[in-house]
Amino acid sequence: MSYSTLLAEPARFRDTVTRFFAEGGRGLNVTVPFKQEAFEFADSCSPQATLAGAVNTLMMDDSGMLYGHNTDGVGLVRDLVQNLGQSLREKSILVLGAGGATRGILQPLLEQKPNNILIANRTPAKAEELAAIFSALGPVQACGFDGVPEQAFDWVINATAASLHGELPAVTTAILGSQSCCYDLMYAAQPTAFLRWAKDNGAALVADGLGMLVEQAAESFNLWRGVRPRTMEVMQELRNVLKS
Repeated sequence: MSYSTLLAEPARFRDTVTRFFAEGGRGLNVTVPFKQEAFEFADSCSPQATLAGAVNTLMMDDSGMLYGHNTDGVGLVRDLVQNLGQSLREKSILVLGAGGATRGILQPLLEQKPNNILIANRTPAKAEELAAIFSALGPVQACGFDGVPEQAFDWVINATAASLHGELPAVTTAILGSQSCCYDLMYAAQPTAFLRWAKDNGAALVADGLGMLVEQAAESFNLWRGVRPRTMEVMQELRNVLKS
């Protein structure tokens, strides 16, 4: 058994997937920029992937149909609840960003029964669109970055791409309190700019997305093989690799 990267040219994603399964492949993870195309290409999708409009896991069922799922949100929640030992129930959650990453995590977050979720985005209309899509699952609202209320949230989740560029989302320290927990979906050898900012301004807990990466991969593996891998050892090994 092997698991390795497979480069798909932008215009040949579907050909690459078709060839992979024709050659006996068991399952694929899909990363940017192909998650939405994977959703459109799959013959059927899980409810999570359908709501997200994005697929990060593909597999071929016994009838030869291509099935798409999204494990990103499950991976995030498992990291928060099991690995970090935190609860989201009756908590206030601020999600920064309204792109594909946010689409993938909203349903699993809402299934944890938070008190409310506020999606903040540079373009308010994109956040409002997501709030409308997911509002049937729980209390979710939307605003622009300049509309975020000056109050402390229990959880602040950075789902923007700002950390890729060493930048911060356009929010103020008013969103942080002594009990606030901050999570960045990005990860790196050193804490991201967002996590450094959160820690410097009194956040109770800060964590990056390495645990989410491992947990969503474990969920995918379970779909393909019917076995859930142990994840703590993998996370520690990856952390060591990042630091080396």
